[in-house]
Amino acid sequence: MAARWIERRFERLIWKFRLISIVPVVLSLLGSVGCFVIGAIEVFNAFLVIMRLPFSTKSVAAKTIAQMVGGVDYFVIGIALLIFGYGIYELVISDLDPRLEGGAEQHTNILSVNSLQSLKNNLSNVIVVGLIVAAFKKTIGFEVNNATDLLALSGSVVMLALSAWLIVRSHGTSHES
Repeated sequence: MAARWIERRFERLIWKFRLISIVPVVLSLLGSVGCFVIGAIEVFNAFLVIMRLPFSTKSVAAKTIAQMVGGVDYFVIGIALLIFGYGIYELVISDLDPRLEGGAEQHTNILSVNSLQSLKNNLSNVIVVGLIVAAFKKTIGFEVNNATDLLALSGSVVMLALSAWLIVRSHGTSHES
């Protein structure tokens, strides 16, 4: 009898330890907000450059566009942090009730996390999109001076297209199951 009582008390204590995961949840949500702010500042600063300067050179336009794409990159990182925080909260602590109001089928989106595997899939998709955006930013100002440069640029474009195709393909197979 006493052993069963000790076991129940220990199991309750273990169950309460799941609340330690609130630390990465809160910090990733705060990091998400920070990334959104940094991204907004990047895009806003690029917009100010557009408003102030007449583009006399192609390099100024390329740098401004790269700065805007850099802002989008921060947004994608913010989304990854948001998905992580939301997913850990739903998996470990509790389901979020506001998402379930109005029927679960109405609110199925990238934030819907049913298992650790779905969280990993969502995060990997967003990370690949972030890498595609970062690679796009690097190719904006890329100058082709010789055949090697052209081959490198072509290879990167093929890899970006393959990555995008794999993401789309993974979404198609995951919705069919």
